[in-house]
Amino acid sequence: MRRVAVVVLEGAKPLDVGIPAQVFTTRPSMPYHVRLCGARPGRVAGADGLVYQLDAGLEALDDADLVFVPGYLHPDTEAPPPELVEALLRAHGRGARLASLSTGAFALAETGLLDGRRATTHWHYTRAFTERFPQVEVNAGVLFVDEGSVLTSAGAASGIDLCLHILRADLGLAAANYAAERLVAAPYRSGGQPQFIRRRVPSTSGERFSATREWALRRLHEPLTIARLAAHARVSQRTFSRVFRDETGYTPMHWVMRARVDLAREMLESTRLGVDEIAAAAGLGSGANLRVHFRRVLGTTPTEYRRAYAHGE
Repeated sequence: MRRVAVVVLEGAKPLDVGIPAQVFTTRPSMPYHVRLCGARPGRVAGADGLVYQLDAGLEALDDADLVFVPGYLHPDTEAPPPELVEALLRAHGRGARLASLSTGAFALAETGLLDGRRATTHWHYTRAFTERFPQVEVNAGVLFVDEGSVLTSAGAASGIDLCLHILRADLGLAAANYAAERLVAAPYRSGGQPQFIRRRVPSTSGERFSATREWALRRLHEPLTIARLAAHARVSQRTFSRVFRDETGYTPMHWVMRARVDLAREMLESTRLGVDEIAAAAGLGSGANLRVHFRRVLGTTPTEYRRAYAHGE
């Protein structure tokens, strides 16, 4: 069992607290045990009128494998408890991964572990964060940043993306997709996707081309061009390309390629098919082409990936 500690500070944001507890939920199908804790046991007043009753203090970090620091109110004016900073350093020193959601990055940065590294936080607090922690390379335009032993995410729902990213690394793509389905969340949004999407006219009925993306996901083995996708969406190729990028952060062909790589990943995990067969089934053509995309996207080979994540063989 992997032990997960979620540190609830004064003014903790409910969504930020709930996301890791939901994704890494303690259940028979998941090898995690989640524990909420605070600077000390007892009642903690959170944001939005919620109050948390915590049965554990910072001793919960002493044997945790993964520690989350959710966002909290007024991070730019109120420093985290010194004992939390010390506990985070001890946990990191013995090999635990530390992850922040939203403004929890302020508490994580107080440890000095983000100095000289990339990080993100809620876009609204980027300027305050940069001024307070000038040694941290802040990027307000991404959903999350993975620096190995320390990870940071942007505001609110991007915490789901970070947690699913961690789950993919721990258990593989199939487990992360199952968790996303259980949460009714997008199974994959890359860390480099923008925090928020600017639209000329706000949509009132969901994303404009969601039906076309669902249609394409069922036809990844077929030739998919911008012309074919735009024809399904019943718009011009120029309009399709522009709106699609606004909605997803990707060009249409980049999105198709990433979807095909993800399909290949899942097949590598759950089948005994050869690399050439998987490449054809995922619409990537040849095994050589699949290897090129795997190296470019994942930094590994299909064989190495299967060796690490083939749970279903």
